[in-house]
Amino acid sequence: MDDEEGASAAEETASESEDDEASDEEWQGLSGTAKSEETGPGGVGESSQAPAAPASKYVPPHLRKRAEAEAGQMSEAQLKLTKQLKGLLNRMSEQNIASIVDGVEEIYRNHRRHDVTETLTKLIIDGISSHSMLLDQYVVLHAAFVSALHKLVGIEFAAFFVQHVVASYDKHYAEMNDPANPKAPSSTEDEPIGKECSNLVVLLSELYNFQVISSVLMYDVIRALLDGDLTEFKVELLLKVARNSGQQLRQDDPTALKSIIQIVHSKLPPGANALSSRTRFMIETLSNLKNNKIKKAAGQTAGGEAVERMKKFLSGLSKKRHVMSHEPLRVSLEDLRTADTKGKWWLVGAAWGGDPLVERQQEAQSATTSAPPPPDAPSENALLKLAKKQGMNTDIRRSIFVVLMSSDDYVDACERLSQLKLTEVQQREIIRVILHCCGNEKQYNPYYALVVQQLCRLSHAHRITLQFCLWDFLRDMGETTVGGAEILKTLREDSAGFDTKGVSPTRRRNVARAYGWWLAKDACTLAVLKPVDFTVLKPAAHAFVREMLVHALANTQLATPLLASERPEDLPTTRNKGPLEEVFLKGAKIQAVALGLVYFLQTAFKGEEGFLKWASQVALDTLRTGMEVVPII
Repeated sequence: MDDEEGASAAEETASESEDDEASDEEWQGLSGTAKSEETGPGGVGESSQAPAAPASKYVPPHLRKRAEAEAGQMSEAQLKLTKQLKGLLNRMSEQNIASIVDGVEEIYRNHRRHDVTETLTKLIIDGISSHSMLLDQYVVLHAAFVSALHKLVGIEFAAFFVQHVVASYDKHYAEMNDPANPKAPSSTEDEPIGKECSNLVVLLSELYNFQVISSVLMYDVIRALLDGDLTEFKVELLLKVARNSGQQLRQDDPTALKSIIQIVHSKLPPGANALSSRTRFMIETLSNLKNNKIKKAAGQTAGGEAVERMKKFLSGLSKKRHVMSHEPLRVSLEDLRTADTKGKWWLVGAAWGGDPLVERQQEAQSATTSAPPPPDAPSENALLKLAKKQGMNTDIRRSIFVVLMSSDDYVDACERLSQLKLTEVQQREIIRVILHCCGNEKQYNPYYALVVQQLCRLSHAHRITLQFCLWDFLRDMGETTVGGAEILKTLREDSAGFDTKGVSPTRRRNVARAYGWWLAKDACTLAVLKPVDFTVLKPAAHAFVREMLVHALANTQLATPLLASERPEDLPTTRNKGPLEEVFLKGAKIQAVALGLVYFLQTAFKGEEGFLKWASQVALDTLRTGMEVVPII
């Protein structure tokens, strides 16, 4: 019995060990792979080496979309998004543009921003780059829509849109300039020339009008059109830019516009008969633009009115919505063309591979070698040196001096001075610099008188500055009592003025002639002479006031400040009392000024003949009538 029990116990132990081995074989371990019964020399199961699925390479999302586009595939979500945006654009008009913008904003919140931006850009560019000519209102509406999204969605949308508009324009422009291309203008006359480039140029012009892009890009487009021969196709595009955004270009950068006009004239053939009617019209348009004589054409009125309505809509967005305040994109044409290789420096966080220092040096070298400035145009460095020599000891005075010396005319000077963005205190330096330059001229230059006259029409503050500058000038000539004790005390403490000690006769004559014109043309009134004591004037001040009144009397009869001298033959021959009485009637309102002028006119103009005798007598009668008394002096 004992032997049998021992054998049964041994069998049970063997069976338990076999069960444990079986359970060990069934355990798959942490890797989740079962061991094979037959193992190879390395301990790896030979039967487990089944053929696995080939590993696929990781493809970034932007490459996946490119591959899908090349294969012509579009997901259902993209089709739905395109259909939704196309429906909004098709329904858009001036009356419902606000609701369409709201709808697009809602789509931006529910979809990926890049997908919406890309789809919108493709739909708008495809609609604008039509083979036929589009109405200006249609292009203006879509440009205003882009500007609204630029304010509400962000600068990324505007940057993406402008880059693709320029790319589409370059593509169509290259096709039109390729002689081998059947779409080229010179290839056939049966089929009308495509208007894709023209429509896209109008779109860029309207984007510039709505402050999406700056004048930098527009001037680059114009210079690209002027590269090479001036064909009819290029003339058409230049006319589009000049008529749609020429006035804004003149306001933003008149110097660049002047250089553009010079390039156009250099491209013209020598014979006037060789010019086509369209080219002559373009030259006339640019000349009128330079001289600020833009005439609205009949077909341009509707587009201009649409621009004004859309500007009102865009300005109202900030009152109703939270607007992201963005400046216009100051990107150049070269920046947009090299965006894929160098990067996009105008976007925050975008990569950029350019070196600004090296590029700026290369541009400066190429500018000096390839395009030297015209000989009659002084460089800015030369003007800055001249400003320093003239005693312009602050940056504000130097910038004002450069504007005055480099402007085309007094209208251009006033516009450029307004673009300096000076504060109210800094604007006082404009009159001081003008008087300093006027006095330092060897011969009287009426340009300064016209600039100040235009400035006084625009702002009353310049009239006040003109009055204080006259008092300063009289004090420089020895009249220390002019201006009051407080002004004299402030003058002693102020050491930032110009060095005008010892007023020369030339300076005195130039300033007297300028003030004579301003008194005659209502830039200032005779009330500026209120602190002057006419009975105790020193010889220099007496001669200055007399010459100023002579020119004031004469300029009431003249339309331009071109009076040569005080000689009888140079004085006007007209006898118009109206303007003369108007000037002295304003001085008669202040009794002290009127009494002083009556005394001065009777003494300084005693024994005069001809025009001065007649004009001084009319002035005396007007002063006495205005005071309502007849003083016996």
